[in-house]
Amino acid sequence: MANMFKPTKSTSVKDYLDSLPEERKEPILFLHGFIQKISPSLKSHFAYNMLGYGSFPYKNYKKETIDWPTVALASQKNYMSIYVCALENGEYLAERYKDTLGKVDVGKSCIRFKKLDDLNLSELKKVLQKAAKMPGLVGANHHKKCKTKD
Repeated sequence: MANMFKPTKSTSVKDYLDSLPEERKEPILFLHGFIQKISPSLKSHFAYNMLGYGSFPYKNYKKETIDWPTVALASQKNYMSIYVCALENGEYLAERYKDTLGKVDVGKSCIRFKKLDDLNLSELKKVLQKAAKMPGLVGANHHKKCKTKD
């Protein structure tokens, strides 16, 4: 499946972590551990050229039902991203809490940042804990009926 995320030759979580540029290893490894500690029910896996945590069934534009990560972590060319595919009252958690997440750029479910210090980790913790309980995407009107997969 083609996707919009930065291409990688990795095929597993270990490959992805091993292939990170040196300047990204420490923050991505820290966040990888942080996400797993905060939301242990969201099991880590490799998905769509990034690290995924948990998943839920989602019907894509081709009308195929796929397993989509509830949370994802990616090293992009100019920044790092945490994707939080979870909703509260029909609004993406990342957008709802963007003003408290630190020096970040937020678009829908994506939290973009350049340095780990830019993130307010105590607020991110709250968002991740909620995400584990409320996975979904806007427009995926079946998300409330779906159970999170581990």
